[in-house]
Amino acid sequence: MTKQNEKPERTTGIKHVFAATTYSIGGLKCLWKEAAFRQEVLLYLIVMAVFALIGANGAQYLVATGLALLLVAIEALNTAIEAVVDHLSPDWSEFARDAKDLGSLAVMCLLIANGLFLAYVLWQHLILA
Repeated sequence: MTKQNEKPERTTGIKHVFAATTYSIGGLKCLWKEAAFRQEVLLYLIVMAVFALIGANGAQYLVATGLALLLVAIEALNTAIEAVVDHLSPDWSEFARDAKDLGSLAVMCLLIANGLFLAYVLWQHLILA
């Protein structure tokens, strides 16, 4: 039996791949608890429905999905930053505010990139068509 504070045994090879997959699934479960992430998933599904309605091509689906996956990655990093900062600095501090603001900025940049690409695809299919 391992104590709560003991580090898990380090794995290599194929065991490491399975362990990393388990950790990633755990991260996804943790991220799902965040309202912002759930809203981003909903927006992605809406964008995919809009793409189907306007006849977007495969490359446009691929770019939109790639941007959405980047957004998920940045949202995960932002959530991790918030968790660490909240643990290390439970009281208000300038350090905590700055760290959280920078994580938020990263998410906002990806949201803007997603929005700009959606606007481009809509322009191509609805205005120029």
